[in-house]
Amino acid sequence: MNQLPSEIASSGPATVILPPEQTLPVVFASPHSGRHYPRDLIENARIGSFELRASEDAFVDQLFLAAPKLGAPLLCATFPRAYVDVNRAAMELDPRMFDGQLPHDAEINSMRALSGLGSIPRVVSGGVEIYKSRLPVEEALERIDTYYHPYHRALQKLIDQTRDTFGYCILIDCHSMPGDSADSMKNRVDLVLGDCYGSSCHPSLTRFVDDCLRDMGFGPAHNDPYAGGYCTRHYGRPEEHVHSLQIELSRALYMDEATITPHRGFDILRDQMTALIASFHDLDGNPF
Repeated sequence: MNQLPSEIASSGPATVILPPEQTLPVVFASPHSGRHYPRDLIENARIGSFELRASEDAFVDQLFLAAPKLGAPLLCATFPRAYVDVNRAAMELDPRMFDGQLPHDAEINSMRALSGLGSIPRVVSGGVEIYKSRLPVEEALERIDTYYHPYHRALQKLIDQTRDTFGYCILIDCHSMPGDSADSMKNRVDLVLGDCYGSSCHPSLTRFVDDCLRDMGFGPAHNDPYAGGYCTRHYGRPEEHVHSLQIELSRALYMDEATITPHRGFDILRDQMTALIASFHDLDGNPF
């Protein structure tokens, strides 16, 4: 596999790969492809490291690696989603997994927290419990300070700089989904565009990306089964000239999910995502 290129502006929890010159009004982000698993996670887990990777959007950062060469910054989380999930509100915490008193602003009744999929996940995909025992509350708050907030500071900075330069910013939040993902009608889907039912971006952006993907032979689903997570909702503010769109790619397109290794479809999908990135050069001025 190709490694991340050397043009890295910052590292640690949030790796930012900047273009020599930003020529696109777009920021690409991969919040769930981090694969550096902290020792304390491994030691406290009741499941093995391979099972921990069930929630990982493996290799998504590699699929969009051409973004900096084509004029757009790429932000990648280096830590795994099973450790800290930045696609949740910071204080979405499941009280059942902690010893001690959670802060008063903890969102303990959100659906994500109650299902064990808050900012500090209790389970991986499939509902499998991660930890042998409860974690100290202080551990959760330290992870949020050390990993969650630096990622979002980096993302906000990229969005602000892009909007200042171009007058608007497009955030493409890049994800993968299990190969057997299906929509509400039980139809298998290979690619989903999530714009929070039209609230996170101007509809012409969704149409633009949809048209590009259909030209490649895809038939994208819209908002079903994934309408967009926290990052899409939080940063997508069309009235403030920030347009956010989530892309979910079926892992079956590019990897063997049983072994978490790329198969021959990886190069094809990477080339298609490179073509998608390049297509943003066709935007004329501020189309929104």
